[in-house]
Amino acid sequence: MAKLFGTHFSKEDVFRYFGSLDAVAGLRRLHYDEGLASGLRVVEVRNGSGLRFLVQLDRALDIGLAEYMGMPVGYRSIVGEVGPQFYESQDDGWLRSYGGGLLATCGLSNIGAASSDAGEQLGTHGRIGNTPADQVSLDTVWNGDQCDLFVRGRVVEAKALGTRLALYREISVRVGENRIRIRDTVVNEGFKPAPLMILYHVNVGHPILDAGTRLIVNAMETSPRDDTAAREMDSFDSYAGPTADYPDTVFYHRLKSDDEGMARAMLANETIGRGVFVHYGVESLPYFLQWKYSGEGDYAAGLEPANAFVGGRSEEREGGRLQILEPNEARDFRVDVGLVTSREDLIIMEKSIGQTQPA
Repeated sequence: MAKLFGTHFSKEDVFRYFGSLDAVAGLRRLHYDEGLASGLRVVEVRNGSGLRFLVQLDRALDIGLAEYMGMPVGYRSIVGEVGPQFYESQDDGWLRSYGGGLLATCGLSNIGAASSDAGEQLGTHGRIGNTPADQVSLDTVWNGDQCDLFVRGRVVEAKALGTRLALYREISVRVGENRIRIRDTVVNEGFKPAPLMILYHVNVGHPILDAGTRLIVNAMETSPRDDTAAREMDSFDSYAGPTADYPDTVFYHRLKSDDEGMARAMLANETIGRGVFVHYGVESLPYFLQWKYSGEGDYAAGLEPANAFVGGRSEEREGGRLQILEPNEARDFRVDVGLVTSREDLIIMEKSIGQTQPA
């Protein structure tokens, strides 16, 4: 049964009391009509428990605005929402259209720093997050008294005379449950082997991110990306308030997984009893990247399952971490992003993370 407003409702009850599901939860197509976001198509998703988020159809089916009972969950950059027509592919031009949001997908040919690899110039974090989806469909599915909302589509990254990678994405949420499920399959639909790099840039902002917020992980390995991060190794899991001139800081983790090959990390604010967790499959996403950017105005925390580090593709090739997808080969990715809404549940989640054992 769906739990709505503290009460469990059967399917029959939903229609008896509300007349239609749309009164409390559902899917709705919208679009922006001014500024840099002009023309950007989105799907508004409401799950009936207070969770509301926007799936950006013209930006890889990523998740922009996300809120719980009016409280921001994801980080929103000072750039704001930007349509894909304003994407700048060279060097770090990606940052000019990075609005933050709860989820920004990075890849598929490059993640991290701009680089030159195999004769190809690659911009920061790749193109996929600024590519519109096609074959988009919306669906509401009842299974007994449970109801799931689905947004599906395909995002193609292709180059004439080159490679063609297709990302088939399904985003779903159960009515009454504060967990967003992302199920992706990337297929090499071309005739040449193609590098595959992907990172799920899950972004959390204030008020969940605040002075005293903690990262909860059970790591087998933790290492700093560079000297800047090395200076914070003793306090990598704690966060400060907005800090002038705070540097870009990244840590690499290898997290323990459960018997099903799933790992979990959580950003927890015990003061307000709120948290955000990610739950992901380590077979296809072996690395967990922690991005700390506690700057003024851009105050963000990134929880980022990935299949590579963020030094750029040439560095990944040299380090032996670069994955190659053969023609007709497919790879599946599973990531859940969830919201914790009480201190009691924060404690339960923290204990479950601490008890995770290697698969």
